[in-house]
Amino acid sequence: MDDPRLKKNVTSMFPEQIALALSTPTSMWVSWVTGDAQIGPNVTALDPTSVASEVWYGKESGKYSSKKRGNATVYSQLYPFEGLFNYTSAIIHHVRIDGLEPETKYYYRCGDSSLPAMSEEHVFETLPLPAQNSYPRRIAVIGDLGLTRNSSTTIDHLSKNDPSLILMVGDLTYANQYLTTGGKGVPCFSCAFPDAPIRETYQPRWDGWGRFMEPLVSRVPMMVIEGNHEIEPQAAGITFKSYLTRFAVPAKESGSNSNFYYSFDAGGVHFIMLGAYVDYNSTGENGAQYAWLKEDLRKVDRTVTPWLVAAWHPPWYNSYSSHYQEFECMRQEMEQLLYHYGVDIVFSGHVHAYERMNRVYNYTLDACGPIYITVGDGGNIEKVDVDHADEPGNCPSQGDNMPEIGGVCHLNFSSGPAKGNFCWDRQPEWSAYRESSFGHGILEVLNSTYALWSWHRNQDTYKEDSPGDQIYIVRQPDICSPSTSLKGNNESEQVKGAAVSAKCLCVPLLFLVAFVIYQLLLCD
Repeated sequence: MDDPRLKKNVTSMFPEQIALALSTPTSMWVSWVTGDAQIGPNVTALDPTSVASEVWYGKESGKYSSKKRGNATVYSQLYPFEGLFNYTSAIIHHVRIDGLEPETKYYYRCGDSSLPAMSEEHVFETLPLPAQNSYPRRIAVIGDLGLTRNSSTTIDHLSKNDPSLILMVGDLTYANQYLTTGGKGVPCFSCAFPDAPIRETYQPRWDGWGRFMEPLVSRVPMMVIEGNHEIEPQAAGITFKSYLTRFAVPAKESGSNSNFYYSFDAGGVHFIMLGAYVDYNSTGENGAQYAWLKEDLRKVDRTVTPWLVAAWHPPWYNSYSSHYQEFECMRQEMEQLLYHYGVDIVFSGHVHAYERMNRVYNYTLDACGPIYITVGDGGNIEKVDVDHADEPGNCPSQGDNMPEIGGVCHLNFSSGPAKGNFCWDRQPEWSAYRESSFGHGILEVLNSTYALWSWHRNQDTYKEDSPGDQIYIVRQPDICSPSTSLKGNNESEQVKGAAVSAKCLCVPLLFLVAFVIYQLLLCD
């Protein structure tokens, strides 16, 4: 916490930990922190009304034609157990600024002008409006970042790649890997502290992480989704308190009633951010996320946003021993819906390595399935994952890899080269490329058909034009367009009950026609 990138360098009520997030194509969230957090056996929360939440902004440096006010709040992380320290945050501000023009630079300051305590001037550039041939310049994708020297290398490398948008796919700070008394990070908390009454989290790491990220995210909007390290249970069964308080996301703007899942547009790309640690079931009283997802997908206009990208923390397709089939229940509930609507790319983290899949659906190669990409290699304290489930002796048992929240649906494969087995005996055919290195990814959408995906290893930072993995992702809407026969009031039941999505039937039909013609020629 004494590192220059983590320690507080402002005084009094001056803003710090300044961050941006998209709200709508013409509005932006600006968030920051003022005051001093407290940690110890006895803490007293600050009064969030004691300081104003203002943002001044305009299109010329030093000239701010617009001003907006927002809301402020505080939160506490409480551990009423002997030897564990309580925490109460500084004042966290969120202001939504609107009326922004696309692809335009804006200069802004935030804080409280009456104290006076305003930040220095910052600048950001808005993204293009949703349109078929209008896309963000570069979209950076990172996961499982933490606060290590490897994290620093990742962020430095990512910054040099000059993104216009950042996707953070969960596990941000790893504050719950640090014991309050001593500040020692351990890869397995329950192993190192078997008598701990609760998994304590060292909340000042959140403040350090906010300062660490500020130089980047005060100028580039970052869209986050929660991971398991954000659960952070405390007294009275409260969870996710820091995550839910510190980040502004466009939940209401996208029709979601929860900050755990939401969607947004960035040029011609529609992004769907899903929560793996809240209910994702398609039926029952708690199926709110599934119902929201179904409606959000139904409303997507692919003539305006041709690309459909989804992200959540734990991967569905993963050939590493770590977290193998951990979220099989979520896949079984949601995969068919995403497949039916033609999701192009899925980003996840959780596994601390890089892996890119071939197009796949229900563990079978499918030209109309999404490309799943795991980028849980941001640089966290738990080190990289190196063991593959298909290597001798590395196949987990059916009792391993239990999710913190949600059910267990581990299964043996019913067909293909791994039929009857829990693990493959070789790299699965749906796994195209995998590597145990820290790094980040860059997605460059070129037009409605082509996108260039590049994964950059940390060790290649100082080499020019040397991505560790790079491919063009090609959309084929003429072959893989969603079926119109599944629309209507009973859509969810039809989608759930369909054995095969109709959207790729055109491919086998072409083969059938060709075969019939061939047979007729033989008869002649």
